[in-house]
Amino acid sequence: MLNKEKCLQLIANQRTDEVIVTTMGTTVPWGKISTHPLDYASVGSAMGHAADFALGIALAKPDKRVIVLNGDGSMLMCLGTLATITALNTPPPNYLLFVCDNGTYEVTGNQPVPAGNSSFSWTTIARGAGFERVYEFDDLHALDAALPKIWNETGPIFVNLKISQAYEPPPDRWGGFPYPYLQESIAESTHKLKQALAR
Repeated sequence: MLNKEKCLQLIANQRTDEVIVTTMGTTVPWGKISTHPLDYASVGSAMGHAADFALGIALAKPDKRVIVLNGDGSMLMCLGTLATITALNTPPPNYLLFVCDNGTYEVTGNQPVPAGNSSFSWTTIARGAGFERVYEFDDLHALDAALPKIWNETGPIFVNLKISQAYEPPPDRWGGFPYPYLQESIAESTHKLKQALAR
């Protein structure tokens, strides 16, 4: 199994000027390693919509790579997003979706997700939804070796990260976290992202 923080650091190492959308269990760990103006915390709004929010950005800004750091619980809440992405006449080539798969709703107390058993396969779901580029990793060295290639492929791309169970607190925007993108309202964050993308 992978360590979530180490995975996120590898992703940060690849990052140049891409939009990074985080949610739930990835929001605080990402805030510890990045303060980029194109970081966006998809919390404080409808839970589970990070992937489709990022899809909107990818469609609106086709010249900008958009990366989603999603969780398995959040992905299950909006599973139809996968089919929406691939059903588009021109699926977004600038869209890269990571699912951190630990089998639990981490930030609400690690309750098991309905699909948190060995017979459920995110890669099978992604391929069935029509993703042509689908990857799964449970080894950090393999992820490190593959990321440069994946990063430069034409999307949409789906990457499942088999991570160990963690104990992240709820990413409350007003909970005293010292990370810039959690110290403002979602309206302020959205306005700042819009301004950054307009430059």
